[in-house]
Amino acid sequence: MSGRSANFPRQQRLVFSLVILVILSFPLLGGCGAPGEPQPPSPPIPSPINDLAAHQQGQGVQLVFTLPGHTIAGDRLSSPPTIEIFRGTLKSNGWPDSKSFRLVYSIPGALANSYAAQGKIQFTDPLPPEDLRAKPGAVYAYRIRTRASKKKDSTDSNTVTAKVYPVPDRIASLDVRVTQNAIELSWPVPQFAAAVISGETVTGYHVYRGELAASSSPPASNDLSEVKWKSPPILLAPSQSNWYRDTLFNFGKTYVYQVRSLVIADGNPIESDDSTSAIVTPRDTFPPAAPQNLVFAEIPGENGAVSVDLSWSINLENDLAGYRIYRSEQQGERGHSLQVELLLSPAYRDVSSQAGHRYWYVATAVDRAGNESVPSEPVLVDLTKPLP
Repeated sequence: MSGRSANFPRQQRLVFSLVILVILSFPLLGGCGAPGEPQPPSPPIPSPINDLAAHQQGQGVQLVFTLPGHTIAGDRLSSPPTIEIFRGTLKSNGWPDSKSFRLVYSIPGALANSYAAQGKIQFTDPLPPEDLRAKPGAVYAYRIRTRASKKKDSTDSNTVTAKVYPVPDRIASLDVRVTQNAIELSWPVPQFAAAVISGETVTGYHVYRGELAASSSPPASNDLSEVKWKSPPILLAPSQSNWYRDTLFNFGKTYVYQVRSLVIADGNPIESDDSTSAIVTPRDTFPPAAPQNLVFAEIPGENGAVSVDLSWSINLENDLAGYRIYRSEQQGERGHSLQVELLLSPAYRDVSSQAGHRYWYVATAVDRAGNESVPSEPVLVDLTKPLP
């Protein structure tokens, strides 16, 4: 055998050696080149919140921030993340005590929109009134994290603090009266149990007004959680007394009014919680004033015919639609209207009058809602006498 193998051509021996080398390498290739177990994708981590702000709102602290819409990798989040709110205290040196922060609220992402206003999340952390009275001027610190998965949440937001004071009790009721020119609000002066402790007094009120969308039915109670807003409540005006007249309204729209008491603590204005809401849809049931200064002139015509020209002072109502003229042959009776369409100007010529009759004329004013005024003072036109 050794003699025959020695006779192999050199090229054949080289091929044989390569084949043996490949066969011997199979175990090594199987151990080093086999793919590992598939790795799960990294959980999405929302970008941290960096615009958190806090201030006292009634008997609590309102937190305002922008909800992240992207991950730290720059990918868009498929749905709003869960919001985790942490509350803590300060050290004696005034710095936040990181060990004191505790999770106080967890808001599912599906509910985030219910706290959205003007492009931001607005959430109020209610604080026990007895704590506010016991420690006026206490400082609370807040941080927020969000999470898009159960495995990993975002890093902490910026840390904010809020100093809180006792505030007046919530105003329990609002009385509403609709007049032709204003929606008049009034409310009882609120109780302020903490005044003896902190020395604050009610210095005024803030009146807020919102408007419901036309497609939203006014709620049967004060529950506004399901209504559709055209514009949510915003500050309408301050008031120094416990009443206010809103003259900037339109009939037929649905308004929501809320009032907050105002106190000054450490030189800063602080509002109470919202009052009970007053929901009102003012209806125009107010007729215009009766036309004034109705006068007439007899205008002779052909073949003894006589027409009667009537005129009166113009009404000043902004919603005036027109006028009607009534004629009667019986004193004290309105009679019937002489025209089908409303008169757009304060003048009318009666061409259906006849000589030999006595007529009593009155004018009325009508607004765009269809409300009609009481009649003007009547004028008597006596056509039984010949014209001079």
